[in-house]
Amino acid sequence: MSAPRHQMVPPGEAGYFHCISRCVRRAFLCGQDTYTGQSFDHRKQWIEDRLYQLANIFAVGVYAYAVMSNHVHVVAHVNPGVAASWSADEVAERWLRLCPVRSGSEIDLAASAIKASHIAADPAKVAIYRERLASLPWFMRCLNEPIARRANREDACTGRFWEGRYRCQALLDETALLACMTYVDLNPIRAGIASDLPSSRHTSICRRLQHVGSRALLEPIAGHPTHALSMSVTDYVKLVEWTGARRRMDCRAPHFGDPPTVLRSLGMTPESWHAEVFTIESRYWRAVGSVEALINKARDLGQRWLKGGGLKRLCRSRVRSTVAA
Repeated sequence: MSAPRHQMVPPGEAGYFHCISRCVRRAFLCGQDTYTGQSFDHRKQWIEDRLYQLANIFAVGVYAYAVMSNHVHVVAHVNPGVAASWSADEVAERWLRLCPVRSGSEIDLAASAIKASHIAADPAKVAIYRERLASLPWFMRCLNEPIARRANREDACTGRFWEGRYRCQALLDETALLACMTYVDLNPIRAGIASDLPSSRHTSICRRLQHVGSRALLEPIAGHPTHALSMSVTDYVKLVEWTGARRRMDCRAPHFGDPPTVLRSLGMTPESWHAEVFTIESRYWRAVGSVEALINKARDLGQRWLKGGGLKRLCRSRVRSTVAA
């Protein structure tokens, strides 16, 4: 049974989330349809472009994404505190970038400017739009709806493009965030549509490879730099490469030998890290995190436990046994 969205994504609270949107009936509406032979790969660029556009409007930082043939992964940080710092004029300007006034199919810049001034002068409307611009449900709605309408126009049809509701997992700590980012960035390789990270098109890791070699800290790939993780971009790419190589059990792949040093700082063994990354969608359901974080989240939801807590406790005991040995 699904939980109310306001429980998983409390309005007004900052947090990290993993969102998955699937095409209706899991059809290949964004890739190569093996049944008809028709290719919809160009729609992946639509989604990627829209994601970057929205990240520059909302109080959201996108840490990872992967646009697949029949679904999309987005790992994002929502920070209402950023939206709270915007002036009324900035809130109105951002909202009009999201929902401009149109004359036919063209944007009417003059009318949009007038509407923005009216919004900025109305505190009630500013409060409404400020809340929406710091809302994960509104972010995902504004990502999915235009893509669905554009695809339906191209296909000259009506009806659903996405399933009725995107799935959302709360990422409760930095280890959960890094594991989920790694899982998302390795999706094309796991699916067999890419052989390595550079060929993983329409993913965040493909963009991050452009910054390998620098010691810059790991920040959102798009959107407001709300928080930098305690890891450099280079170290993160090495971690993803090593994790993917270990998954394939290919000893010739780079960084397959000794585990990255950053793994030790996370307090994880190679086995526990591997299990954490590749069971994000099977071991966990509503939230991902440490045992304590899952217990606290369950308490907030009015539950006794959340899926994944028992296995996480078992993995932790194994790690302690390994360290003691």
